[in-house]
Amino acid sequence: MSALPALPVTVVRFNLVDPAPTPDALSARYRAAVEMAAFADDRGLTMIQTEEHHATTNGWMPSPLTFAGAVFGATRRIGVTVSALITPLHDPLRLAEDLASLDLLSGGRLVTVAGIGYRPEEYAAHGRDWQGRGALQDEVLGTLLSAWTGEPFRYRGRTVQVTPRPYTRPHPLLLIGGSSRAAARRAARLGLPFFPSARLPGLEAYYHEQRAAFGTEGWVMQPPERTCLLHVAEDPDRTWAEYGGHLLYEARTYASWQSTGIRSAVRSSAQDTEALREEGVYRVVTPDECLRLAREAGAQGSLILHPLCGGMPVDEGWRSLHLFAERVLPRLQG
Repeated sequence: MSALPALPVTVVRFNLVDPAPTPDALSARYRAAVEMAAFADDRGLTMIQTEEHHATTNGWMPSPLTFAGAVFGATRRIGVTVSALITPLHDPLRLAEDLASLDLLSGGRLVTVAGIGYRPEEYAAHGRDWQGRGALQDEVLGTLLSAWTGEPFRYRGRTVQVTPRPYTRPHPLLLIGGSSRAAARRAARLGLPFFPSARLPGLEAYYHEQRAAFGTEGWVMQPPERTCLLHVAEDPDRTWAEYGGHLLYEARTYASWQSTGIRSAVRSSAQDTEALREEGVYRVVTPDECLRLAREAGAQGSLILHPLCGGMPVDEGWRSLHLFAERVLPRLQG
């Protein structure tokens, strides 16, 4: 009997963007996302991915930890990655408690990527000093690691203790994200794994050099050479014609936030749907094409489904997920 093919990581991404949000529409979108997460869990997908942004007009996910808690309550096996949490915007002690509680609730299924952010507007909205973001990041990360020991420690001139301890030992999985040497150096100094925001082999080498200098352990989760956000459809031409504007809306919004110095695995320069389709960052694929991508990726790769991208109608998002679950996944699983 031949061995089954090694499966890629299967990810469902949610940021719950809606170009024209209303309370009713956003409520339906949030509830649909949790239901989709439960569906993905039941079908054996690997991970739900979400993120954090503020000061937007389109509902882009501002509270990923609340969303993660809802997903954990509706699932039993699937993990949740918050990629990334803008950790300097959070109260360090409260964040330590929240992440510990989510780790306990989920039985260790939480993965947090700690990012420093790249939008001054988000810092201004939360009354945080943009120029001092490096020091804020150092404080919050040091506080998390001290708090999760369960032992008393010094914090801002006083002795504090955070309980209960997390489920995961020594602490919930925490990676440092970023595309700068400062981020890589910070991860190395703290002995935390590093998650570059794009495929940056030189930065990975620098991280290991710094880790050796600091005498710490660690590893790098390097993104693939090409990251694609996928929507599965029977007729990609028709889907691009009807729904390509939603993909373009997210791509252009995300690109507008990033300065030239920011590196991102999913950055797009497209100005229209034709260019976006040609670029290949956002892809609409048939089940057969999706299966081919999965087999090419193998165990070291990932498939990232984005069913509600850019305000995609919920019904169309469900069609994409069902096609993946019914026409791709069974053939991957043998």
